[in-house]
Amino acid sequence: MNAEKQYIDFYKEVKDTIAERSSQEMNTCREAALHTFATQGFPLPKVERYRYAKVEADFSPDYGIALTPINGPLPPHCFRIAEATPYARTLYNKVADTSDSIVALNTMLSVDTLVVHVPKGTRVEHPIQINNTLKGEQDTMVCRRILIIMEELAQADVIITDRATSQSRFLTNQVVEVVMHDGSHLSLYETEETHLLCTRYSSVFVRQGRNSTFHHTNLTLFNGHTRNRLDVQLQGEGSEVTANGCVIADKMQRVDNNTLIDHQVPNCRSNELYKYVLDDNAVGAFAGKILVREGAQKTVSKETNANLCATRSARMYTQPMLEIYADDVKCSHGSTVGQMDDAALFYMRQRGIDEKEARLLLKAAFITEVIESIPLESLRDRLHVLVDKRLRGELSKCEGCKLCQ
Repeated sequence: MNAEKQYIDFYKEVKDTIAERSSQEMNTCREAALHTFATQGFPLPKVERYRYAKVEADFSPDYGIALTPINGPLPPHCFRIAEATPYARTLYNKVADTSDSIVALNTMLSVDTLVVHVPKGTRVEHPIQINNTLKGEQDTMVCRRILIIMEELAQADVIITDRATSQSRFLTNQVVEVVMHDGSHLSLYETEETHLLCTRYSSVFVRQGRNSTFHHTNLTLFNGHTRNRLDVQLQGEGSEVTANGCVIADKMQRVDNNTLIDHQVPNCRSNELYKYVLDDNAVGAFAGKILVREGAQKTVSKETNANLCATRSARMYTQPMLEIYADDVKCSHGSTVGQMDDAALFYMRQRGIDEKEARLLLKAAFITEVIESIPLESLRDRLHVLVDKRLRGELSKCEGCKLCQ
């Protein structure tokens, strides 16, 4: 319990300061979160959903912890929780898995919540961009909380970007809660462009109403250690979710994506596609579960995980799962792990493309399907450029940074 004890002791020392800087809705949840965290501790690999994570090792270093409320101008439809509507504030911590100790730690230590609230029938014309920049001279842990509320028939695109601009170690513990009312549409994009000394735990929890559509794309382009969790509850008939992910990892990087799509009612659809390109000694993991509950007839679901290991030392662990308790459904799942196609390499080299460039082009082509599934043309174009830079080793060479050179 040494790793847990440092966080428990810290919380007890600063809880009055946190309470002064935070809102009543957040403060009322802290003691229950403390009890959960103190009782459970950090998840061990024997916990099914953390089988491939190294949680205690990731949280053991002695990080300073940022306790700063949100400041500065906010994008349209965004508010600090203290300034959000009374209805929005009642939804805090109502969708997240409060029994999870990583979520509990976030609930203990988060000082503020960014609320994205799109009113009934509103179509947000331009994407709402949330840019998180990690910088500072000290090794720092950041607990970040986001609540997205899509009222009836509301439509929006939200882009969350993580970057790091200094050479310190950073640990991010992020929890995103999404409430989607009937007929709403949300496209949520997460991109990580940090560095090798960064660790990121991101948990996204979604609750969908009737005829709502949720599109989620998670792209890990550069990182250190990353664990992404996505839980979607399809609670209204006619709801639909698309969950896509793209990972590019090399060196000693580690990326773990864990998803749960929970079909609770009839006539819902889900489609899931995650692709990994792993080089050097990188380690990837994907565990995706489709749960079809009793009575959720006419469910249509497809889950695919495809992985390219560019070296023999790269490792991929994949675990697609179906758990079905209804008999009138169309569900499929599958995974592949393979190496570079020698025939394709030979074909390209015969046409004057050198081996290094041919390998790069094959890697880019492998993950193009995920990027092309993004409806936003401007974001697609930007990501194609970023992927090309990443594969050429240019994305890690930030101005003034010597981490990866």
